[in-house]
Amino acid sequence: MKMIRTIAELRDFMRHNKRPICFISASPFNLMGIEGWVGNFTFISYIDPFDGRHPNVFVPSNIPGIEPKSFEEITNYLLQHPEVIDHITRLGVRPVVLFLMFDEKTEALCEERGIEIWHPPARLRHHCDDKIETVRIGNEAGVRSVPNTIGPARTYEELLSLARRAGLGADLVVQTAYGDSGDTTFFIASEDDYNREAEKIAAENEVKIMKRINCRSATMEGCATASGTLLTPLMTEVVGKPELTPKRGGWAGNEIFAGAFPEKVRADARDMAQRLGNKLYERGYRGCFNVDFLIDENNEVYLGELNPRISGASPLTNQAAFAYADAPLVLFHMMEFSGVGYEIDVKELNDRWAREESIDHWSQLIIKSTEEANEIVTHAPATGIYRMALDGSVSYDRFDYRRQAIESDEEALFLRFTGPGDPLKKGHDLGALLMRGRIMNADYGLNERAVNWIKRMKSFYVSEPVTEIQCDEAQEPNH
Repeated sequence: MKMIRTIAELRDFMRHNKRPICFISASPFNLMGIEGWVGNFTFISYIDPFDGRHPNVFVPSNIPGIEPKSFEEITNYLLQHPEVIDHITRLGVRPVVLFLMFDEKTEALCEERGIEIWHPPARLRHHCDDKIETVRIGNEAGVRSVPNTIGPARTYEELLSLARRAGLGADLVVQTAYGDSGDTTFFIASEDDYNREAEKIAAENEVKIMKRINCRSATMEGCATASGTLLTPLMTEVVGKPELTPKRGGWAGNEIFAGAFPEKVRADARDMAQRLGNKLYERGYRGCFNVDFLIDENNEVYLGELNPRISGASPLTNQAAFAYADAPLVLFHMMEFSGVGYEIDVKELNDRWAREESIDHWSQLIIKSTEEANEIVTHAPATGIYRMALDGSVSYDRFDYRRQAIESDEEALFLRFTGPGDPLKKGHDLGALLMRGRIMNADYGLNERAVNWIKRMKSFYVSEPVTEIQCDEAQEPNH
């Protein structure tokens, strides 16, 4: 094919794609909607939020006795499943795969099966994903982090000593190198705070120790390409809301809307993300990445975390107004790995995507179980469009899997993650809720509408203690 130079050529190239492209992950959530842009695109998932009603989703039968615990384990479980191997074989020759998470075992499995991975190497991703390495990458790129120091903190005294030498004070935030921020970010203002997390902190050879600032979280997605770094608009982040997550620093959703931040904040974040993307490309990393920012009371922007992957914010950015006017960010990621020559005017795209008129108002909530429980779900809300009535009640309206099917501010698309027969424990993901408009107020707390949606969707879940289920099963033959 001739070299791709325009968005129209990119869209046409992807729409007429003949190679099998599969997104293999726990669910289709992160790339939902991409099947409408890319020919021969299939989701291969561990769970089926759609109960068999999505034409592009393949879910193999469960193998008894195998329960993968992490995203990487889920990926490798699927790649070794006989039904998945057969499905990919039937899709056609020269198959390609995309992942949310994978490791070096994944790479070996794909090489063995003749499957091409359209991501940077797992080892490079893992290296860039290190929260402490993020500080170093940022420093190289001229991107500032919250005042911090790095070193071991095997005791509270050692932590305080490092913090004092760096002028950070005694009210601190400590992060370990890897893991979900809700599990690996610790707020330490006293020895008691440290002692509660001592086992996790002391086990690390080095941790990131930050001055605690009063801030709000934001995120931006990018794509590092040979033509430069593409950037989506800056989005708000929903973090640590007790209605959604039991984790104090846990991510639980995003908003994308034009008035979220002053222009200076948006410009600073774009500049910082551009520098990071360019530095990543220098290091050999290419394709999609995500940057979390911390914005203090004076609207100073600091680097928070770097996520070298397709992210949880991707469903919003890949289906936003600017994406439909041009192309979703992940299409540029695919172009980078496709082997097809291209030359895209990145500056023109970034300038256009940064304009307020290119940004529509959408939000997503990630709803987790927040109560202590050891139960089995007996009833769960189906994936589809739900409607909120004037009295605040919520009811299932119709099945759909497209965000574009949401017709008004009174509707939302629920994507179920936990279904009947699944275990229910504190912290488990119940589902994602996508809707028009805002979910937070001016003070960045959840607004009344969002709180009501969360409460109503949780109320559709019914569960029973594991012991009761076991007793019922034991009695069944006597009936």
